[in-house]
Amino acid sequence: MLAAMSQQPTESRRARAARRAGEFPPVPEPLPLPVIDSHTHLDITLAEAGPPPGNGGSGGSGAPSNGRPADPVAAAVEVAAGVGVDRLVQVGVDVASSRWGAELAARQPAVLATVALHPNEAPRLADLDEALREIESLAAEDRVRGIGETGMDFFRTGDEGRAAQEASFRAHIAIAKRYAKPLVIHDRDAHADVLRILDSEGAPETVVLHCFSGDAEFAAECVRRGYVLSFAGTVTFGNAAGLREAARITPLDQILVETDAPYLTPMPHRGRPNASYLIPLTVRSLAETTGADLGELCAAISATGNRVFGPW
Repeated sequence: MLAAMSQQPTESRRARAARRAGEFPPVPEPLPLPVIDSHTHLDITLAEAGPPPGNGGSGGSGAPSNGRPADPVAAAVEVAAGVGVDRLVQVGVDVASSRWGAELAARQPAVLATVALHPNEAPRLADLDEALREIESLAAEDRVRGIGETGMDFFRTGDEGRAAQEASFRAHIAIAKRYAKPLVIHDRDAHADVLRILDSEGAPETVVLHCFSGDAEFAAECVRRGYVLSFAGTVTFGNAAGLREAARITPLDQILVETDAPYLTPMPHRGRPNASYLIPLTVRSLAETTGADLGELCAAISATGNRVFGPW
């Protein structure tokens, strides 16, 4: 048998990479203490990549004979909980996804929701004010625990859209303050403007910098203001030395972790679909980067998640 197999042509490395690009990575070793995924997009993940591996996705509990779970959200929650990621924050990026997240959080105990118009969404809307009214109506719901992701993005939106982005960001800041809920910020290539707008409007009591992307200098400014920095799989990337330096100067009680799934999959699986069950890879990388004990870091992340979003 081995001889026969050895005569078969082998896949090239490039072919293997292409074949695996759409597959979820294997399930990592569980964490010693539970943590939260502070920012995920279950709707996009399930639509683009399907359910992650685990009992629900491989014909186990609750799965029909075709191997796909009867409830793919429950399957995603189950596999994440199995590695110590027992709470998820589903993040809205437009009216439809915000409504979907609010409805999901109302029926799924492991999930809380945030609602917002993504900064790249705001310039595209024919009626920004009406969309903001929809977001504000959702913000009043109990299981909606944050306003975001909102902010500024100078990477995908040019000068012509920035006025709408800023108007939307300022409106979201006001909503967060009216409902006393944390503000979850998307900041891409816009560090100075994000701080300028927060300072001019007066920031809500709790601010989370989602997928923190700044250097140590920007991190210091955010830490000084009392903001929480949420680190994604990008902190594991080889070219992210500045981001790791930012993590090193951030107090443990101002750190969260996230997937931003299905994007930003941590190493060594960059380029494959991301999901909440991969959070342990990011947490372990952060522990190594900061020098923190892994259990201590997990406990701090969990406590910060409860402080920011409230009890699940």
